[in-house]
Amino acid sequence: MVIRYIIAIRLENATQNVSLADGGIGIVEMLFCTSLVALVGAGEHPSFSPRRLQITNTKRQSTICELTFQTSILAVKLNRRRLIVVLEQTIFVYDISNMKLLHTIDTSPNPSGNQAICALSPSNENCYIAYPSPTPSPSSPFSSHGTQHTSSSGDVLIFDALSLQVVNIVQAHKSPVAYVAINSEGTLLATASDKGTVIRVFSIPNAVKLYQFRRGSYPARIHSISFNLVSTLLCVSSDTETVHVFKLGGNAVGPGGNAGANNGTANSTGGVASASRHSTGPTTIGGFEAFIDEKKKTGKGVIRRQSLHLGRTVAGSVGNYLPDALTEMWEPTRDFAYLKLPSSGVQSVVALSNTTPQVMVVTSEGYFYQYNIDLENGGECVLLKQYSLMEPNEDVGTSVMAEKYGD
Repeated sequence: MVIRYIIAIRLENATQNVSLADGGIGIVEMLFCTSLVALVGAGEHPSFSPRRLQITNTKRQSTICELTFQTSILAVKLNRRRLIVVLEQTIFVYDISNMKLLHTIDTSPNPSGNQAICALSPSNENCYIAYPSPTPSPSSPFSSHGTQHTSSSGDVLIFDALSLQVVNIVQAHKSPVAYVAINSEGTLLATASDKGTVIRVFSIPNAVKLYQFRRGSYPARIHSISFNLVSTLLCVSSDTETVHVFKLGGNAVGPGGNAGANNGTANSTGGVASASRHSTGPTTIGGFEAFIDEKKKTGKGVIRRQSLHLGRTVAGSVGNYLPDALTEMWEPTRDFAYLKLPSSGVQSVVALSNTTPQVMVVTSEGYFYQYNIDLENGGECVLLKQYSLMEPNEDVGTSVMAEKYGD
């Protein structure tokens, strides 16, 4: 990710009577490096409503379309084929070419109330949505109408945004999922629970556990997880001052690597997804019940009792499956590199450069940091530049480098 310029966008219907106290922009999402930008407000004035989505062409300074929802928008994610809008208990799936509503997914409430636990793959082919598996109410776990989802489990649903069906369930954590991220090719899923001590990486759509990393021994709230372009590094930030960089590749977690939902073969071609895209069966609640019915018919997969209320196993053979207790015998891998931010408790977003071994961090305090990673030795990353986004003319990066090297 390289910041080249900042574009000032004129909000439609904003008048001279609108003041800073009326609100601002709460969500900005760009379609890769194109001029298409999704904007969501963060105020009381209609022009800044958090329920209003505005799709804007920044090159033409024009609004393509506007959508208003019943509740506040928590996240907007888009690729070249799909745009999804995440509310507190609902995900809307749109065809980005014409903004036609294709599907609605009911989810469990986002626990924080203002942060969406959801990821959309950037890939056009492996176009998956990942979100926490809801826990159906015990009284009616398979009700197609009026089903109530009271909480999220430690499982993650993999939803194919092209076929509009759930294609697998990833058994990610024992405690509720707090963050999910998908790599650029739509083949890897990274997850963290509300404890934030362990980060796991699974193949998708096969749900095979490939890696597990130790972020720390004490609980922390995960703020951001990001893969680099070629999926060789994984960066994680939290409410602590330490940002961790993990190295992907080499040895996976060992025999426990199949601790995810075993859905047949673990090859990278994803036969489950290809089969599901030719299916035209009806789906409800984002394909959740349809997926469970199919599992009961085919006898494949193992799903946790607390998330699906189906008992220990579904009907039929489950193949070779190792229990979680045996899987956890493999100690998670520690970070390969790390960096220390000036202060803890500050919300941050991290990204890895596509061209150089560098980490970029943006914090809620309004600072942008750029660090260099030693790919041979790892260890603590070196601060290269630091900018104040609140004062665009202030270039602290030069003084940081001069102070370090004596220029």
